[in-house]
Amino acid sequence: MKQQILDMIKQYDTIIIHRHVRPDPDAYGSQGGLAEILKASFPEKNVLVTGKHEAELDYLFVPDSVTDEQYRGALVIVCDTANQERICDDRYSLGENLIKIDHHPNEDPYGDPCWVDTTASSTSELIYEFYLSGKEQGLKMTDKAARLIFSGIVGDTGRFQFPSTTKKTFQYASELIEYHFDRTELFNHMYELEPKMIKLQGYVYEHYEMNKDGAAIVKLNQSILKEFNVTASEASILVGSLGNIKGIKAWCFLIEEEKEIRVRLRSKKPVINTIARKYGGGGHPLAAGASVSSWEDAKLVQEDIEEVCR
Repeated sequence: MKQQILDMIKQYDTIIIHRHVRPDPDAYGSQGGLAEILKASFPEKNVLVTGKHEAELDYLFVPDSVTDEQYRGALVIVCDTANQERICDDRYSLGENLIKIDHHPNEDPYGDPCWVDTTASSTSELIYEFYLSGKEQGLKMTDKAARLIFSGIVGDTGRFQFPSTTKKTFQYASELIEYHFDRTELFNHMYELEPKMIKLQGYVYEHYEMNKDGAAIVKLNQSILKEFNVTASEASILVGSLGNIKGIKAWCFLIEEEKEIRVRLRSKKPVINTIARKYGGGGHPLAAGASVSSWEDAKLVQEDIEEVCR
């Protein structure tokens, strides 16, 4: 599969790389890491990254401005995106060919080739594997690419704490830190919180609700977000904060946006991506997400997470 992807890349002058909506460090890390590898390896090619600009991830990179015309005859690669509905920038279908590289369950096997490996800790890990498989054929790693890939691995493994972290993950991380980038600066960007976020985190700890079965819920409506002057995207950063609570099995952040309610699910053991799929979302067995249209539907999500914990 990796050879097929490399062979196809060699055939195209323009390569446009996408990722998922509401991106995290793995989305940016895999997308940007692949782009930097290809830029260094094929300087004659036009390699572009697209997607909605997310200011909180500017420390990784800022997406390119891509025109419709640039998709003509281009190869499109989508990283870290399980289903087509979640691809950021719906022009992904305008290219001549489409490739999918992902580590989520392959419920929507779009793209040809479609390289999905659910045993990988992150899509960034897969991008590093792609480099390793092709370095004898001219693929080049750079400090910038290593920084991006490392950030994606760190982000999707929860700093190497999640069960998806394997011996191979640690091996790849140890090789990536041989490149020149400031890990302390990177970690500061990834994990330091602004004072307003610390205050919201305090609110979360004071107001989460957990039942006797270890199912917990956090509800953040528009009024609360405005009170703390945070966006829905910023609030989502705190979804992992309940993981340190003794007795908790699985939890859900319900975050109200302008037109829908974002559902962020996390678990220590019960499988919760089945809940996400029920509401049109998806993800990993222990980390998933979806959106619902009303607080009435959000109540159903709460009942579902209580049921899996029970």
